Amino acid sequence: MPITDWPMDERPREKLLRRGPESLSDAELLAIFLRTGVAGQTAVDLARSLLGEFGGLRHLLGADQQRFCRAKGLGSAKYAQLQAVLEMARRYLHEQLDATEGLSSPQQTQDYLRAKLRHYAYEVFSCLFLDNRHRVIRYEELFRGTIDGASIHPREVVKRALEHNAAALIFAHNHPSGVAEPSRADRQITQRLKDALALVDIRVLDHIVIGEGDAVSLAQRGMI
Repeated sequence: MPITDWPMDERPREKLLRRGPESLSDAELLAIFLRTGVAGQTAVDLARSLLGEFGGLRHLLGADQQRFCRAKGLGSAKYAQLQAVLEMARRYLHEQLDATEGLSSPQQTQDYLRAKLRHYAYEVFSCLFLDNRHRVIRYEELFRGTIDGASIHPREVVKRALEHNAAALIFAHNHPSGVAEPSRADRQITQRLKDALALVDIRVLDHIVIGEGDAVSLAQRGMI
């Protein structure tokens, strides 16, 4: 049965307009993005099939172009459209940070960092450089690979902080496993960075670990 024959309250687009986007399932949100289905499948059916094939929304949104375009009902035009949507979301969150007088909302900061990092299939260590009023100067991805003492270099972090004339920093990295729980290595490198930056009077406000659907703040855990 085509979606146009469904009851009005069950159609994804109408449901979103009446109840808000948070009321929709992942499949319904994806169906609105897809707009149409394929032979024998509505857009919702196709969305459910794609989510099963990719293993969830995170993996679908983070797929590279070759993998994405191989899937039924997708292609280069849809890939370009998706990348534009994701980049607009990142820029919107960044503008929200820029528009504030300072970072006053931990949730806002975590939402932004989650949007930047959660799609990577490998670990990325990044940094928000802040001024003395905790306004964002710049976001940078500094290191890629596993997070341990060999891959993150405190000297380089200090150098970048001084170049940006930063007064404070917030670190973040992702766990591709999807589990946001901080590891012993995470806590150790945070302390090393904090000690190195203290020598030049730059404070470390937080280190946020990004998982598949959540984020953990070391500051909120009392680990900084």
